[in-house]
Amino acid sequence: MPPSDTPSAPATPDTSGAIAIARQPIMDAQRAVTAYELFDRSTAHHNAASDVALIFNAMTHTGMDSLIGKVTIFVNCTYESLAGGHLDLVQPDKVVLEVGPVPGHAPDEIAARQHTLQELRKRGFRLAFNHTVLAPVYAGWQPLADFVKLDLRALKPEQLQVIAQAVKTRTKAAIVAEKIETEAQFATMASYGATLFQGYWFARPDVIKTKVVTPAQAHVLQLINLVRNQATTDEIEKVLKADAILGFNLMRLINSASFGLNNEITSFRQAVMLMGLKKLFRWAALLLTAARADGAAAAVGTTAVVRGRMMELLATGTLTPEECDGAFVVGIFSLLDVMLGIPMEQALDLLSLPPAVNEALRSGSGIYGSMLALTKACENNDDDAFNAAAHSLQFTNHHINMAHMEAMVWADGLTT
Repeated sequence: MPPSDTPSAPATPDTSGAIAIARQPIMDAQRAVTAYELFDRSTAHHNAASDVALIFNAMTHTGMDSLIGKVTIFVNCTYESLAGGHLDLVQPDKVVLEVGPVPGHAPDEIAARQHTLQELRKRGFRLAFNHTVLAPVYAGWQPLADFVKLDLRALKPEQLQVIAQAVKTRTKAAIVAEKIETEAQFATMASYGATLFQGYWFARPDVIKTKVVTPAQAHVLQLINLVRNQATTDEIEKVLKADAILGFNLMRLINSASFGLNNEITSFRQAVMLMGLKKLFRWAALLLTAARADGAAAAVGTTAVVRGRMMELLATGTLTPEECDGAFVVGIFSLLDVMLGIPMEQALDLLSLPPAVNEALRSGSGIYGSMLALTKACENNDDDAFNAAAHSLQFTNHHINMAHMEAMVWADGLTT
């Protein structure tokens, strides 16, 4: 984004103590999100102990305790942070504490920390360890393990089955396979007994050239194009009549309490005229996130919505209202290839989109390029990308944090 478009916030690092929060989905074998791992995405220096304080800050500084109320949260901890008072302020049954191995694997230190871990489990916290907990020196920790995380980047493929079997033999823990990047890795780890999966395999699937959009997706795409081209009410009504589910969803929305209408709307024509093309386009874009191709993970639609809302919030006060709408569309459609199961270039060819939106989605450039890079960096624990994008946009950590948190809660509210 050119300097003239940047907000007035200073480019210097945020020293207010605010943090930028990222969350990565943890899914079950049916690809439903069952938990999130939280990360501190601050540009300012921090240590691992701050990730525990992250839970408390997420609830208090943003007033959004629903982030924790809906799902289980995994958070990395140091031994020192486990004794902090922040853990007294969260619901233990909603939190999994990820505890790393003792530096040097000193038996005395391992034994000393075992008491703290036992007390945490008595309070209701669940504990997660990496594969080193299977070593004999950690035998006292093994009964305390609720989860064992296997990092596919840190372990050799030929080790995985043996280690997974050791988890089942020596602990009662569930296996979490992390750094999953392909469908093959997901299938392999599931066959070894993993029940939870973490990674970006769902956002970067193997492209199957023969995939086509589903009928439901085709109707939504057609509706989006009609709205973008300012089609007549008759043309839009025809599409709604051709898809019973699409029409039903529109009528349910227009007659919901949020529209505050005194009389029930019973015709598609009335609904289209009352909603207007701008709101109809936004509704169709959101609807596309739910009309996934077969095999796309359930988390994809939520991630797309979070990106869209976060970009819209970041753009507010910086760009024009029309450009803010464009920012929302860029975020929503940034996973269009995954939602449709086809390459991004091919997916974008199906839609009529503004030039600036196309530029951001095709090449990551233009007025929305840095914002899109920032939203992606907030998800994938990429410090370099996060710092570069935050500096380019001159956004403070607090501004980014608030936008991301509000976007996540807003997206969660759409599914309840």
